[in-house]
Amino acid sequence: MKSINNANILCNNCNIKTKKQILIKNNFQLRTWKCLNCHEQWIHPLDEEAYLKYKNMKNKDYEVKLRMVGNSYTVSIPKEIINLQENIFEEMNTLIKMSLESPEKLSLFFSRKL
Repeated sequence: MKSINNANILCNNCNIKTKKQILIKNNFQLRTWKCLNCHEQWIHPLDEEAYLKYKNMKNKDYEVKLRMVGNSYTVSIPKEIINLQENIFEEMNTLIKMSLESPEKLSLFFSRKL
């Protein structure tokens, strides 16, 4: 099956071939097509769906459990957050970066980019 990303798309206003571009929005890479004549822009439907899902999750507060396991504490991360990370967690024992930003703020980084 062919992907929409490999298609040539014509602007419906100018009837001119659009240019493929990457739009970065809140650290999200969105594949787009832009008309260089009228500057109309279209976002790849799958990228737009993932971005909207991210925005909805970002505005949501999660209550998670803190548990004692041996000499360490564990926090359960909701599955929908892990699923948003796509293929980062191919194995369950994946190491992630964690830092203490302030006495009340702990950050987890799921990728090597900071």
